Amino acid sequence: MNYTKSPLKIPDLIQILKNRGLTFADNNEILTFLENISYFRFRTYLRPMEQNHVTHKYKTDASFEKAVALYKFDTQLRELVFSAIQQIEISLRAKIINHFSLSYGPFWFMQPELAIDKHKFTENLGTLERELQRSKSDFIKEHYAKYGKEGYPPAWKMLELVSFGCLTKLYLNFSDTRIKKNIARSYFVPQHEILGSWMKSVNALRNACAHHERIWNRAMPAIPQIPDTLHNLWIMNKPQSSNRFYSVFCCLIYWLNTINPNNTLTQNFKSLIQSFPNVDTAAMGFPQNWKEDPFWI
Repeated sequence: MNYTKSPLKIPDLIQILKNRGLTFADNNEILTFLENISYFRFRTYLRPMEQNHVTHKYKTDASFEKAVALYKFDTQLRELVFSAIQQIEISLRAKIINHFSLSYGPFWFMQPELAIDKHKFTENLGTLERELQRSKSDFIKEHYAKYGKEGYPPAWKMLELVSFGCLTKLYLNFSDTRIKKNIARSYFVPQHEILGSWMKSVNALRNACAHHERIWNRAMPAIPQIPDTLHNLWIMNKPQSSNRFYSVFCCLIYWLNTINPNNTLTQNFKSLIQSFPNVDTAAMGFPQNWKEDPFWI
């Protein structure tokens, strides 16, 4: 099937939306908004207001301003979440470097016998090599100046170059489950498999935030394990679906609380929700009485 649609000027696009039943308060504001934010990005915030996803006809109370408010909420939510994930990523990086290196030396990432899957080991080493080659970091230049460019820098330098995703892959493919369990328990998570699932789901959320993707009602591509109980304060009831923002966010909050008990992530999120009262938290996977759970108080 050939694609036959032509690009539209913004005034023509606005007229189409009006014909479909969407209301607008200020045409000048709309023009400015759509000149700076592409319609294709924005249309996902209009979709919940459609009464028919085939004809794209809108509900009677649908308005451009409601969609803009939802867009702004999602933007601020991404900023809030990304800031929290940065703290977790830095902590996880330090723990993987310290625990693995103290047990197996500075070049453990080069030892195939420490990997569960040799194919994944090769892929991970290739990722490390690419990151090293394109690095312009001063500490890598200083390492080369002192030790030459033969071989790899030690893990405490190499792993400062890699992404959350690569850290996750290195952790999951490491064969010593005792060390992985020690790292998990340092976050008051009982099993390394649980922490591994959290790492994958938080990394997917991080990537969505970094690429400015919608997260508020997104079906998450990586699903975290949700234990019934944990050592520290935890949600009382499991969510009905674990592939929504709520589940990943609960894991994120618990994880951050073990790193920085004085963080204000929960309070900041509740303030954000209060600022956007029309946001449907159920679409994010939140249970009906979530605010009454001690985890959120």
